[in-house]
Amino acid sequence: MTTISPLIAGNWKMNGLSQSLDELTELAQLLTTGEAPRAVVVVCPPATILAAVAAQGASSGIMAGGQDCHVEASGAHTGDISAYMLADAGAQFVIVGHSERRASHAENDDIVRAKAEAAIGAGLKPIICVGETESERDGGSAESIVNQQLSRSIPDAAEHHEIVVAYEPVWAIGTGRTPTLEEIAQMHANIRARLVERFGEERGNTLRILYGGSMKPLNAREILNVDNVNGGLIGGASLLAKDFYTIISSV
Repeated sequence: MTTISPLIAGNWKMNGLSQSLDELTELAQLLTTGEAPRAVVVVCPPATILAAVAAQGASSGIMAGGQDCHVEASGAHTGDISAYMLADAGAQFVIVGHSERRASHAENDDIVRAKAEAAIGAGLKPIICVGETESERDGGSAESIVNQQLSRSIPDAAEHHEIVVAYEPVWAIGTGRTPTLEEIAQMHANIRARLVERFGEERGNTLRILYGGSMKPLNAREILNVDNVNGGLIGGASLLAKDFYTIISSV
């Protein structure tokens, strides 16, 4: 069985001002004074404080990531941020295809794939999000929806460049609801099978699959113990250093 080092990524979403760096300072202290974390730790703050997070986190091993990127490297795209800009600010990862982007900005699988390609081109590791809505889950089409997203959103370049897949059941994000451990295991096993099918045993079994969707300090350990769960994409709980550290320590 291939051993995959877990990754815990915090998505701050549209939260965080310069004073929020105090939480990062506290997280860094917890990570460096407590037991050494057995996970790769990534914080994805708003772009306004990305460079500060990258600089401040470096000494404690905290990596920085962007929350989105444009498909183009530069140009007349007012208000947008390219993958190269994120890399220039110190990012090593970038989230693409988050359900909130898919819903609020009408991003389809083709756009997500183009963003992932742009990220890889800039030397970033894309965290590619997939997941079904409540109606799709209740209608029995969760796996087919996720499989379609995987097929269309992951670029062929993933065969030779590092990517991360994040499964986030849309109905569990910020609602406090979570799938059962069995449901998580089934979907992650399905995702693993699709990755192996596309990229082969050796490659498909080394790609990280994160779980995202109301992971909290209270349920992190049991979720992270599920087969094929190689870490988490954490929303609200990543905003507070103590909560995020508890999740990291659950690995």
